[in-house]
Amino acid sequence: MMTEKPSSTTPRRVVITGIGAVSPNGIGKENFWRATKEGKSGVQRISHFKTDDLACQIAGIISDFVPENYLPPQQLKSCSRTIPIAIAAVEECLKESGLYDENEKRAAKAYREELGIIIGSGGSGFDFSESQFALYFSGKRKQVSPYAISSSLVGMLSSEISIKFELNGRSHVIANGCTSSTDAIGYAYQTIRFGEANLLLSGGAESCISHGMMSGFERMKANPTHYNNDPTRGSRPFNANREGFVLAEGSWMVMLEEYEHAKARNANIYGEIIGYGTTCDAYHRVKLMPSGEQSARAMSMALKGSDITPADIDYINYHGTSTQLNDATETKAVKLLFGEHTKVPGSSTKSLIGHPQGASGAMGVVTTLLAMRDSFAPATINIEKLDTECDLDYIPNTGRPLEIHNALCNCISFGAKNSVILLRKV
Repeated sequence: MMTEKPSSTTPRRVVITGIGAVSPNGIGKENFWRATKEGKSGVQRISHFKTDDLACQIAGIISDFVPENYLPPQQLKSCSRTIPIAIAAVEECLKESGLYDENEKRAAKAYREELGIIIGSGGSGFDFSESQFALYFSGKRKQVSPYAISSSLVGMLSSEISIKFELNGRSHVIANGCTSSTDAIGYAYQTIRFGEANLLLSGGAESCISHGMMSGFERMKANPTHYNNDPTRGSRPFNANREGFVLAEGSWMVMLEEYEHAKARNANIYGEIIGYGTTCDAYHRVKLMPSGEQSARAMSMALKGSDITPADIDYINYHGTSTQLNDATETKAVKLLFGEHTKVPGSSTKSLIGHPQGASGAMGVVTTLLAMRDSFAPATINIEKLDTECDLDYIPNTGRPLEIHNALCNCISFGAKNSVILLRKV
């Protein structure tokens, strides 16, 4: 029986040895990456519920995803769509890592007690919860699922994954708004770094494209309203005429592993996590502090303790939501850290698929790891005319060859939380 390595005060190296992706622009990491390199959008008009009364009728939807390939129909009736999407990404990640038993369709038996999951999600269960409330308040109380409560809880996400793959290690969900998966990866990184585990699945999953969610964001005036007939142009970070974020779904997973452990089993290594920083503006429930100071400090914290300086950063994966305040504030934050006239290139993956909320940080990490592997920086699409406050190199419209040795992955959340992962090519 394998046990977790005893806790250590000596920091250890943490690498990534597997990737899984289920995205609106491609299912599977290579399909996702091919579409991302080509600048292919996954944003489309919503068709799975009526949108006639909604001002925004577009979203980043995984239209060709088949949940029945991952869970039986009866179980799908009593859980959020987030769960089969996450399971699909976890399955690919386990296979990629060489830690999957094809016969049993679970994690490899030798690693089950050691292997756990720390996943991030902002609102997993919201879609299922909304459907159950609709039944209850329409007088159909007896049709409400006996799992209405348990399956609505965000914490159920990691439990379902642990059950599916028989993972007996820790099973945690970080629910911290849009920084959820960045914080989950950061938590997993620190757990392995200080000797409490050798292996951890981490990442994010989200699927909350529902009438109630869309209506709520409409009340906030957070979504674009002029692109219903031209959906792929709706997510347009850094543009002068950007209107807001496009809601999206998806899951991106990574296998974190202690470096020597990975070498001993001859695992493929995509890259190394060498820093994590997180701060809070402590300013407003949905607005960012306009100065960008705390976002810049989170980036600085990610660099601290490594041998990397701002001058060593080759690429930034921006949070880049396409909202007026976020894009301008994030730009200010980068200038505070790198200098007013910084030339460091960066891009927003959200321009391609929209904003998958709590899963967005993991999406950025996966994008950056694949960009490092292929020495290619993907574009921010839909850039037509930059905002005067957004004047950096966002790799407009067409990706470019770029050697990436060190990169920052930014994430910003409601409640003005700022979290950053620092990656290095190995």
